[in-house]
Amino acid sequence: MPLFLSNMRLALLLLLELYLIVGAGVLAERIGWFREATARQCSNLLLFVITPCVIVRSFLSMEYTSEHLRGLLISVGCGVLLHVLGIVLSEPFFRGKDAGRESVLHFAAIYGNCGYMALPLAQAMTGSEGVFYCSAVILTFQVFSFTHGAFAMAGGKLGGVRQKTTEPNAPQFQWKSLFLNAGVLSVLVGLPLFLLRAPVPELLTKPVDFIAAMNTPLAMLIFGAYLSRTKFRGFLQNKKIFLAFGVKLFAIPALVMGALLLCNVRGALLNALLISASAPSANNTVVFAAKYGRDPGYAAQVVGVISLLSVLTMPLVIAIGLSIH
Repeated sequence: MPLFLSNMRLALLLLLELYLIVGAGVLAERIGWFREATARQCSNLLLFVITPCVIVRSFLSMEYTSEHLRGLLISVGCGVLLHVLGIVLSEPFFRGKDAGRESVLHFAAIYGNCGYMALPLAQAMTGSEGVFYCSAVILTFQVFSFTHGAFAMAGGKLGGVRQKTTEPNAPQFQWKSLFLNAGVLSVLVGLPLFLLRAPVPELLTKPVDFIAAMNTPLAMLIFGAYLSRTKFRGFLQNKKIFLAFGVKLFAIPALVMGALLLCNVRGALLNALLISASAPSANNTVVFAAKYGRDPGYAAQVVGVISLLSVLTMPLVIAIGLSIH
């Protein structure tokens, strides 16, 4: 028990460190130094430049071994499992009359912040090895979110008759986005370098390292800017937000943990995958809501509430993982 409590304290402190940066983002937005509109523009920089560098760096930093290759394959399988579990568990709960809000809650219950929240925590708890395994989960996140996630957020219409949305000209899902997205492309760059053990000159690796180092602070500042305008009064009376919270932060991590333990997964691999599974709702919930004609303000509220509640659940899950040998 002392070991478990020590691990929980460590995980809580790391999470609070991240939320202190979030607090700086909230303050900067309130003062007017870092407006939400600016944060949205920086999100593109984070999505298309910084996160790919984090993923590529994780592949470059890992030595090719049969154990690491096995861990990579397990990570892909775990990523598929946690998204399939989310889809199956959440499907019965979000079918109300308000299709727009139900779509947002459905997306938030399935898709986690495995890039902006899990990567920094994995880096802190397990080093580059954890980031390497989390990168495989990000690959599955991209595939599922740009297929099922877009399908669900668009009201279940793929290029057919559009379900009514808040934006009449909301775009439909494009199949090319399954492959032409930052997460998949960065894995396609990094994976051959890992498998072929190709030497990369320092002239190229150093800039990648410098850019990747911006991931944690910028991601948390952006989240703080989004969170700054979130109105929580009365919102917590929405019972369905707690259904999304229960699926995302309790049911999915518990089931993934059980599956990993049954498969005798331990060490850095277990911890990295549990961090990914226990991450709160993805910031992409807001991005997809805006893209597919839903209410991005409501989406920001959902993500904000579930992210704040994750302070209570993530340390518990991480501490359990660290305590298992």
